[in-house]
Amino acid sequence: MATASPKHPTEQSDLIALKGRIPLIGLTGGIGSGKTAVGKSLAKLGAGIVDTDFIAHQITAPHGKAIALIRDQFGPEFIGVDGALDRSKMRTLVFENPEARKMLEAITHPLIRQETILQALKLAKDGVLYLVFVVPLLIESGNWQGVIDHLVVMDCPEETQIERVVQRSNLARHEVERILAAQASRQERLSHADTVIKNQGSLEDLEVQVLSLHQKILQIQKDQLSSS
Repeated sequence: MATASPKHPTEQSDLIALKGRIPLIGLTGGIGSGKTAVGKSLAKLGAGIVDTDFIAHQITAPHGKAIALIRDQFGPEFIGVDGALDRSKMRTLVFENPEARKMLEAITHPLIRQETILQALKLAKDGVLYLVFVVPLLIESGNWQGVIDHLVVMDCPEETQIERVVQRSNLARHEVERILAAQASRQERLSHADTVIKNQGSLEDLEVQVLSLHQKILQIQKDQLSSS
């Protein structure tokens, strides 16, 4: 696509320039539900993936765009010896202090939005079949209604999520449970879904569901082309 990148994009509404020109797909689900795995599978099928969690890690990595702002706001003790955000210390703070969470989000959210828009416009220009926005808190944010064409929700039992996250990270069970409690409930996500991918079986079963989703999105693409 020939759409030019805005110089200082600040809102998801900048993505409206792509509306109707390429399918815009939202992919969400709780921690440990399998969003990353499905995103990678869709990328192999020709999708452009914009992962906001990955972007959040980028901007809080050593020399990331948010590091200086976080240091100024919260103090150097929240920056590790490697120059990255001390995620464990910050996680403890924001769970105990809602105002601290708001201050952190005031720093990170505009930077994440900006990079999300820039990546999406570039991928669309590069000719991907469709765009998938992997957003852990898509429903909670309230910012995506009217932007995406189709919402995909990853679903699995909460106990499965907890086991996966404990196995792959340094988080204790009670920390994972606290993260889950701060996210939308399983029922709330499912009530918003256009497509539900159940990730509690084999990898083969997951791939079958991904292929079915891919075909569904290609039909959205055809419908857009026929109406343009």
